Amino acid sequence: MLSKLRPFSSPSLSPEDAYRQRFLDNTDENLFMGSFESFADAEANAPASKALGYDHAEAAGLYSPQIYFYDYPGLFWLGRSIDAGLTRVFDLGGHIGIKYYAFRRVLSYPDSLRWTVCDVPSVIEQGRATAAQREVSGQLAFTTDYRDASGCDVLYASGSLQYLPVRIDGILSSLAAKPRRIVLNTTAVHPERTLYTLNSIGVAVCPYRIEHHEGLLATLTQAGYKRRDVWRNEGKPIEVPFVSGGDLPYYAGCCFDLA
Repeated sequence: MLSKLRPFSSPSLSPEDAYRQRFLDNTDENLFMGSFESFADAEANAPASKALGYDHAEAAGLYSPQIYFYDYPGLFWLGRSIDAGLTRVFDLGGHIGIKYYAFRRVLSYPDSLRWTVCDVPSVIEQGRATAAQREVSGQLAFTTDYRDASGCDVLYASGSLQYLPVRIDGILSSLAAKPRRIVLNTTAVHPERTLYTLNSIGVAVCPYRIEHHEGLLATLTQAGYKRRDVWRNEGKPIEVPFVSGGDLPYYAGCCFDLA
């Protein structure tokens, strides 16, 4: 297990120590470092020199409403869902609504669409301000409580489950009414085990869970869902250097319907 991150000053650093320094100094890369016993353990070992997590103003400005190549599997299933009348979308970890804005360029949003983003307070504050400015507040809403997903048609999580201290089964078990459909995209997974690490997003460091892929799919089945589709988001890199099996993680997604 990686000890608490700290800066190094030696002019002749080992490769591992040089990478650790790069991680600490990072401002614009997506980097991973260390292996820990749990999500809480990773959080406890985050470097004190960096902000922790997404709940601050700098993180609220990180992303833009673009469609990337790895968005298309989730976009496909979300579009099919909306076309089928599943118009109550709960976007778990949706930042300021970046996928709502990105996808409306290629999907036909009906007037009945109600898209709710769940995120941390600082990000949600910016999201509400942006929605008001763009005059979409009647369709795009915000919350900080994932239990507001109760009764939604589609629970959509794009690149967010890995940052949450609670697993998907814990989220689902807290809901009075489960979502009719779950669409996950760009979820960090591992073919052999669950790995806890730290992720540097430049402006902050976040505890990060790389879920055992088959275990994640089994969790959804055990929660009462039936698999519709599973995919791998090729071309989006993820690696945890100097950790056994750290070269094996990848990003994946799936669509499951309530049985």
